[in-house]
Amino acid sequence: MRRFLTILLLAATLLAGGCSLSRTRIREADAVVSLTVDRQLTCHQADRCATPSPLVDAAKEANTASTADKPVHVATLLEDGEQAMAARINLIRAATQTIDVQTYIWEQDDAGKLVLDELIQAARRGVHVRILADQLFSFGDPGLLATLARASDNLEVRLYNPTFHSARTPPLEFAAGILCCFYKFNQRMHNKLIVVDDLIGITGGRNYEDRYFDWDGSFDYIDRDVMVGGPAAKTMGASFDQFWTHKRSIALTHLHDVNRELLADTDDPRHWLPPTYEHPERVAQIVSDAEDPDWLDDRIIRSTLRMNRIEYLSDLPGKTDEPKRREARTLTRHIMGLVRNAKSEIVLQTPYLVMSKPAQKIFDRLHAQPTPPRIVVSTNSLASTDAFAVYALSYKHRKRYLTDYGFEIYELKPHPANADIDALENPSTALVTPPLAATGSGSGRSRRSSGGRASYGAVQPSESSGFLSAGSRSRRGARHRPAPLSTEGIRFGLHAKSIVVDDTFAMVGTHNFDPRSDHYNTESGVIIYDKRFSDRLRDSIMQDTEPGNAWVIGPREKKIPVLSSVNEFIGDVSERLPFFDLWPFRYATSYELKPGCIPMRWTDPRFFECYEPVGDFPEVDVSLKLIYTRMITAFGSSAAGIL
Repeated sequence: MRRFLTILLLAATLLAGGCSLSRTRIREADAVVSLTVDRQLTCHQADRCATPSPLVDAAKEANTASTADKPVHVATLLEDGEQAMAARINLIRAATQTIDVQTYIWEQDDAGKLVLDELIQAARRGVHVRILADQLFSFGDPGLLATLARASDNLEVRLYNPTFHSARTPPLEFAAGILCCFYKFNQRMHNKLIVVDDLIGITGGRNYEDRYFDWDGSFDYIDRDVMVGGPAAKTMGASFDQFWTHKRSIALTHLHDVNRELLADTDDPRHWLPPTYEHPERVAQIVSDAEDPDWLDDRIIRSTLRMNRIEYLSDLPGKTDEPKRREARTLTRHIMGLVRNAKSEIVLQTPYLVMSKPAQKIFDRLHAQPTPPRIVVSTNSLASTDAFAVYALSYKHRKRYLTDYGFEIYELKPHPANADIDALENPSTALVTPPLAATGSGSGRSRRSSGGRASYGAVQPSESSGFLSAGSRSRRGARHRPAPLSTEGIRFGLHAKSIVVDDTFAMVGTHNFDPRSDHYNTESGVIIYDKRFSDRLRDSIMQDTEPGNAWVIGPREKKIPVLSSVNEFIGDVSERLPFFDLWPFRYATSYELKPGCIPMRWTDPRFFECYEPVGDFPEVDVSLKLIYTRMITAFGSSAAGIL
């Protein structure tokens, strides 16, 4: 085995061409870019022919009204995929000076191509555009990146933490990256950010891929962004600069495969051309909406709130280099502080319910208080998640969450009643699953009343894992698919990462409240200290816990006293084992509200009268995924930090 691993590492290093390129090759590629870059300028006005934008105007007004002692901000929840895409397009077209974009995933589907094209057109107007994407799940086509390097002399693209200084990571290099430099390879840039002119920015859960904007017709997510205008936008810009100048952010000409593409055709005249879309009518509609003042007013401006205190926080790049530095984990520490000081209620929404050790201690102390705060958790079920490996660890610790921490857990149904109507009305023509069947769960009720609701297909990389997701999928090959269902229709999964504490503090960002977010990935988010905003966010999360949208997790009813107690004892022992947790009869299971009953907490004495058990994995078809889930529950608890 040692010999095999050595050969594997050497082979991957040879394939990658060593760790870094020579200065000569970098200079040669830089020269090619300089000679062949597209220098066309489509605008000669001082404002770069920017499109008027009510979103930017509101941010400018907030900036003007701000003082050093009393900042003024405007903030808008973007919970609908249409809102989120239209807002981005509107801001890009309104830019006059700079656009900075930071992301974890960038796919070349309709959403990815549309935003990329809009950014290139902005660069050709004279706006300075910078794109920083995590290498592992972004672009992945050296030819495309070579084209982007020459698309405009106002456009710069860098990849964060590339494996062996390459844009693509084949399976052999992927394995070698784990073996040779685990901590560096495992630390990914999970931040998502777009900042325009240091005036207004958007952060939250969305990457650049169809599934984040209601454009995938088979598996859509529920996600959330927040758009902030005012002084906090400058903090967003400063955070981007920290990442942009960090040693792990690598220019395209420094990447082996992109460098080869550039030097192979030194006089290549190819430049960026308008993309071809799979659904051009959908793209045209969203572009039209982004330019329509009435649409913007109805869907975005009316839900914008004016407030004072907003903080944008981000972990430092290279988080695992100096993990003991307090500022390296700024966002994580701040979230922990908010939770630790909760008095009455915590409402948490996370795709992956896997608690880090510090979080476990905090929730344990809160529950031990004489009057513990109520803790509501909205998360994924096995039927709704595309990260079954992570779900398995959550499933393993259900009893701890219920009894030790007092969690009220609600797991999203794959066909929730509040599914976004836009996603249901615009299914893809290339679906594996048929349109929504009469399952009794997909009413198509829009969530626009609270700002809309985002959803996105999940047949590609899962954010939960730096390893399992990436290793199970090539960029153009096999997809990371969720467990098959016994029901038909468009599936929805949860991807939003938010928390509300005591109806006073609210956080929207990229942090999944799990060990990976705590210790490995860099994360970012906005903390908003405004009760109106907190109430809106809380209402949105609580919608996802309603009976038509989620199953309740509760203890099994003890119908046979002795056998039930024996089963619980064996289950407790099995759960505490790091390996061989094989006991199939768990303490808790999923419940559905009975007709004629009103919702209640699992601690209510009448719970079993009004709730029907529906099994541990409702609506999941018996498959290898279910077997894998059981296996990871049994053997994978030590991998929580990686997953």
